[in-house]
Amino acid sequence: MTKQIRFNAFEMNCIAHQSPGLWRHPLDRSTEYKDLEYWTDLAQILERGKFDGIFIADVLGIYDVYHQSAEHALTGAVQVPVNDPLQIVPAMAAVTKHLGFGVTTSTSFEHPYPFARRMSTLDHLTKGRAGWNIVTSYLASGSKNLGLNTQLSHDSRYDIADEYLDVLYKLWEGSWEQDAVLRDKEKGIFADHSKVHPINHKGQYFNVPGIHLCEPSPQRTPVLYQAGASSRGQAFASQNAECVFISAPTKAAVKKLAQGIRSRLAEEGRDPRSILIYTMLSIVVDETDEKAQAKFKEYQQYGSYHGGLTLASGWSGVDFSEFNAQDQVEYIHTDAIQSMLDSYVKADPERVWTIAEIAKFISVGGNGPVLVGSAAAVADRLQEWAEDTDIDGFNLAYILAHKTFEDVVEFVVPELQRRGAYQTEYAQGTLREKLFGQGPLLPETHRGASFRHHSKQIKLEAALETA
Repeated sequence: MTKQIRFNAFEMNCIAHQSPGLWRHPLDRSTEYKDLEYWTDLAQILERGKFDGIFIADVLGIYDVYHQSAEHALTGAVQVPVNDPLQIVPAMAAVTKHLGFGVTTSTSFEHPYPFARRMSTLDHLTKGRAGWNIVTSYLASGSKNLGLNTQLSHDSRYDIADEYLDVLYKLWEGSWEQDAVLRDKEKGIFADHSKVHPINHKGQYFNVPGIHLCEPSPQRTPVLYQAGASSRGQAFASQNAECVFISAPTKAAVKKLAQGIRSRLAEEGRDPRSILIYTMLSIVVDETDEKAQAKFKEYQQYGSYHGGLTLASGWSGVDFSEFNAQDQVEYIHTDAIQSMLDSYVKADPERVWTIAEIAKFISVGGNGPVLVGSAAAVADRLQEWAEDTDIDGFNLAYILAHKTFEDVVEFVVPELQRRGAYQTEYAQGTLREKLFGQGPLLPETHRGASFRHHSKQIKLEAALETA
């Protein structure tokens, strides 16, 4: 049986996102990011291409590690200015019926109580097409602007995230019983108050006594995405994630990450096939290999060397301005994205990278490879990647907005469909149902499902206290 390939669109409410400098290209639309039409046009392109969803990245900070300055981030529009990811989703949902929406917010920068309401609202408005990319945030600039004197350590941020998820599961899964909402107009009873429970959470980082403010949304808990590839990140993902995004520059590095994630799932007692793994890459495609190569060479002329190193420095926490262009990259432990440098230094022993090579590589397509060629050539390589690395799909980063996605939909999607390797119709139901072919709620085997019985535990504790 031909292995099925899945696509997500990797986006951000900013300019250029993963390809610094390409906003200058005459066909690029990313400077229109402030306009709703930019996002509604994109959503319709992606739904026409039967993409699983649009995955919207975010940072609450600025890339100021390179040269210890924000100069290159600001002059090159390197993920700044950047607008809120959630507010564009309802507009895109209004012009689509199936496209999913994975939005990024940080467990480090927002209290779980109001966040639970924001995500439930989004799940209601999208009729169950909402997903959440769980991040702990790696930019020290973001921490400082929220009153933290120093960035919390990498593993400490995940410790907070563990409890953050406990609070959310209690609110989403345990606060309102499934039959609490009656909507009985004759009796004047909207909800049975005895079936709506305060969560009474008292923890190390959060105290949340009250009820969830929203009635249960179609999925209750949004589809959970996670992108941590470090050892601690994989441990967190193995307990919570339903979809995992990874990024690495080579096939060998991607395979190593995918193997590690599936192994951790098995260690946690979860089916290694119960999650979907998407790896990031970009595609440059045209009618022929020659046209695609010419297009790629043109794109490279717009790539920004300093923009590439601005991203690399922000992601890794290492100021690459302190090294010479021809210096080889070495692993340095930081509290930023630990897997980023590892993917260049350790994951592929056959490749040695210099600073200049990383800058050029990242400037067109970010931290993932770029597949260049005709539809047939690109489809061959996508299938090869899927088979060789044991991933489920691709998180496609654009090089030109919206041209990259238009080309993929025009050339690549039909070719994969002809091969029986890509969906021709969407499944019905919520995002979780479309992705996994099961029900709209977290499966019983997921740790979040155990919090559905939280209300029963509250009743038992209250009865014991009064006994």
